[in-house]
Amino acid sequence: MSSGGRRPQSLQRRLLLALLVAAPLLWAITVGVATDSAQTEVDEMFDGELIRMAGSVHGALSGIAAKGELTEIELKPPALGGTGAAKMEDMALAAWDADGKPLLYDPEGARLPWRRDASGFVDMTLDGISWRVYYQQAADGRWCVAAAQRHEERDELIWGLLSGQLVPWLLMLPALMLALAWASRRALEPVRRIAGELEGRDAESLRPLPLGETPAELLPIVGAMNALFERIEATRQRERRFTADAAHELRTPLALLRAQWDVARNTADPAERAHAEGRLEAGIARMDRLVSQMLALSRVEAAEGLPRHRLVDWTPIVGQVMSDTLPLAERRRIELGCDWPEPPARPLPLDGDPALLEILLRNLVDNATRYAPEGGSVTVVFEPDALRVENDGPPLAPELLQRLGERFRRPEGQAETGSGLGVSIVQRIAVLHGLQLSYGARADGTGVVARVGRGGRVGAEG
Repeated sequence: MSSGGRRPQSLQRRLLLALLVAAPLLWAITVGVATDSAQTEVDEMFDGELIRMAGSVHGALSGIAAKGELTEIELKPPALGGTGAAKMEDMALAAWDADGKPLLYDPEGARLPWRRDASGFVDMTLDGISWRVYYQQAADGRWCVAAAQRHEERDELIWGLLSGQLVPWLLMLPALMLALAWASRRALEPVRRIAGELEGRDAESLRPLPLGETPAELLPIVGAMNALFERIEATRQRERRFTADAAHELRTPLALLRAQWDVARNTADPAERAHAEGRLEAGIARMDRLVSQMLALSRVEAAEGLPRHRLVDWTPIVGQVMSDTLPLAERRRIELGCDWPEPPARPLPLDGDPALLEILLRNLVDNATRYAPEGGSVTVVFEPDALRVENDGPPLAPELLQRLGERFRRPEGQAETGSGLGVSIVQRIAVLHGLQLSYGARADGTGVVARVGRGGRVGAEG
């Protein structure tokens, strides 16, 4: 494995990094929202206090005016310690007459400017200090009152409230990360368990992974892996069966070929040599057919679905199959024929693989030609939902019908060579196309009929 590639990042590390980024981000958003809300609440509270303070001064000035002439009043700060924990410099109070002459003020209020037309809240900066000032004019215009508070006092209250949330959160952040690391490790434990299960297996172990304690998020992956194990095991079984069948079936033809070759090579009798050469040629033909059939069976059994789909045109398929079977039919004097449905009916409309269907039809026609009585006939009959291949042979016995499709099994007493694989090949191709293969006799009880179609059975099947 190349050492230059980047090391894959673990799911646990990715999760922790995501949480490490997301948690402070969400917290910052929460702090922003809380700060805005606290700012609004604090402003409402202190603005109300300023309004009440200004109203109280108005009431006091009205009482003084009722008794006599207004005079300048300077409010002195209380004695040291008389205010408790209050900071009097954060507040200011002042009043002026209609001409701007001070009527009432405290040490901080003396800084406040008189504004003839000012009314309501005004934010201003005095000597580098930011203030929030509330101006209230008398109804008759005889005086103006201003109550003010530093913005710093409000900010201290807001940050004092928020620090009660910020500091504990920051102190708990390491503990939170440790808790998240532990939780993520626990959550990913099934992944490590599955990995350990797979690492501990040998190459021959294809048993399915247990699903009992698998989390729902991993079920699709584990299910897909189990399905893959099943397909691999099925493929291995097919390969083993194919190898065993090939070894078994090729042993006898090879021994016969070797024996005939020895006879042909060592005999001096021309007649005996010609006979051995004939047997040798027949053995080679049998081996050629056997190997071809075994390769075809291996191909169709390994297929999990059709390699291609298209509407099948049966005309070229039938023409090729008849051409391939013609030498055998001429040697046995078999008449080949094909019955097509009357237009506008179509012969077995089907989406499928023409190459596989040609193999299917060739095996059916070849078998029917080999096992038909010499001088008989073989007919391919197309129907709207099926095709039939018929010959004039004697009906098959019930026990033979039950064993059709067993590999390398051929009826006893046959003079024609064969491999015993044709029916197995036809069955597999039919299944791939959603069709069924059945054998039986004609409706009148004569002949042998092989039917491939969408459901249904041959009528007189034993």
